[in-house]
Amino acid sequence: MPRRARVIVPGLPHHIVQRGHNRQVVFVEDRDYEYYLENLAEWKTYFGLQVYSYCLMTNHVHLIVGANDRPGDIGGLMNRLAGRQTRFVNKMEGRTGSLWESRYKISPIETDSYLLQCCRYVELNPVKAEMVESARDYIWSSYRARVELTPCPWLDPLPVMHALGNSG
Repeated sequence: MPRRARVIVPGLPHHIVQRGHNRQVVFVEDRDYEYYLENLAEWKTYFGLQVYSYCLMTNHVHLIVGANDRPGDIGGLMNRLAGRQTRFVNKMEGRTGSLWESRYKISPIETDSYLLQCCRYVELNPVKAEMVESARDYIWSSYRARVELTPCPWLDPLPVMHALGNSG
């Protein structure tokens, strides 16, 4: 039976979730997180995509990615991220096999208010998981960049924030 096609809407942001195989830990050491983020910055630029929000949890990833007019580019981004991270972790840990569980999940975000809700959900994920008391304490999400505690030059500003700033 063929797989169902993903719904990717050009011009809209999308919430993407990718889990570790059997929900196992994907990010163990700082170098694992850093490598993923380096690749995210590289490939989002290569494909001409926007990254509005992210959170790397120990066993899964949340991304809010703005689609361009080529729907296959998000798949290209996710393919490169998953492949590189798998090869990196397998080499560092002397293991083989899949790092990620099946296909990533993706959902288009159709309104500005829902975009804000999704970004909030993504960036508060470590608080909800009781890993930290405050989102500002978790260094592997976009929250710190959003509140200007840590620079992240490749993180794109939320389009809705520009509209709020210009409302007079």
